Amino acid sequence: MSKALSGYRILDFTHVQSGPTCTQLLAWFGADVIKVERAGEGDATRGQLRDIPDADSLYFTMLNHNKRSITLDTKNPKGKQVLETLIKECDVLVENFAPGALDRMGFTWERIHELNPKMVVASVKGFGPGPYEHCKVYENVAQCAGGSASTTGFDDGPPMVTGAQIGDSGTGLHLALGILAALLQRQTSGRGQKVLAPMQDAVLNLCRVKLRDQQRLERTGVMKEYPQYPDTPFGDSVPRAGNASGGGQPGSILKCKGWETDPNAYIYFVNQGAVWDSVCKVIGKEEWLADPSFATPALRVNHMKAIFAAVEEWTKTKTKFEAMDILNKFDIPCGPILSMKEIAEEPSLRETGTIVEVDHPVRGKYLTVGNPIKLSDSPTDVTRSPLLGEHTEEVLGQLGYSEEQIADLRKEGVIS
Repeated sequence: MSKALSGYRILDFTHVQSGPTCTQLLAWFGADVIKVERAGEGDATRGQLRDIPDADSLYFTMLNHNKRSITLDTKNPKGKQVLETLIKECDVLVENFAPGALDRMGFTWERIHELNPKMVVASVKGFGPGPYEHCKVYENVAQCAGGSASTTGFDDGPPMVTGAQIGDSGTGLHLALGILAALLQRQTSGRGQKVLAPMQDAVLNLCRVKLRDQQRLERTGVMKEYPQYPDTPFGDSVPRAGNASGGGQPGSILKCKGWETDPNAYIYFVNQGAVWDSVCKVIGKEEWLADPSFATPALRVNHMKAIFAAVEEWTKTKTKFEAMDILNKFDIPCGPILSMKEIAEEPSLRETGTIVEVDHPVRGKYLTVGNPIKLSDSPTDVTRSPLLGEHTEEVLGQLGYSEEQIADLRKEGVIS
């Protein structure tokens, strides 16, 4: 069975996380992704956070599956010639260099468009046009500049970044969507185009509910689903909301049996209005059903801290999985706080390909996250990340280089 992106060739000039996230996704869908790396060094993450000496790190392997790797000295004139040939033969060039780096290499948009008018050039940058567009950005910087950190954490503490890599991986996912849209438009226009995904913009897109709340706050001065209500006055910007739900339904993380020794013995509980009767019955608070001060969701907001405290007294008598089983029978929205160990050992995630075991010739077997997007007619086979320069000869041969030419390029240090 052919893959969704079979026939498309991607020139991968990315490194670290944001760009490789994008190109790995395209590779999972069947595109031929050719990762261009510096001879002798490669992607910086090959050596970062190593857990096995002299083996590619998990940081690298988990972001570069299903790709081919070539080494190339693009500062060498013959290396530039190879790169020009690749540009002519590929559909997309993806890069997450520092601002202006591609131009300084001599490959401006105009030059690339001259070599291949159909090429899509996709870039991750920290910021879009504006006062900070030339600044270098990393994951946590993007979270801070995109509005996430200021709205994460608890009201009496500092801003917090999230463990989810919404700046790097989140931007890579946005860029992949932009690339696919550009390829679709190329079918009718016949032209390639530039695709830009600034990290600040991607984070803000993922934080859109907070921009929604900023406007609500400016109009009403209060947001009743936030834990600050009704005891703490609101300021002029969206506050940190702790574990409150962003969707308007009151929610909180509550302790479960074993919380004293297990840092993840918790459950997320949503006090949805539609299941209020069931909540009262499950936790043994049927008297609330006849109490006029609890009669409507609008009235219950005034007592939400007491309600969650009562629910927590009940959840502390159950493990998070026991509480899940009981609450789900009544359609009460909830979810266990799963540790990375629990996720890694969950059989259902292995069965769906969300967690995949991969065998690497140097580091051996390791776990990785598989394709989070499932296509019925284009199933994903996760193959290992490439060794540095593993496919150099193969790719050059496909570009028309003879064995003698490849040998000469190696002698001159253009490839390794």
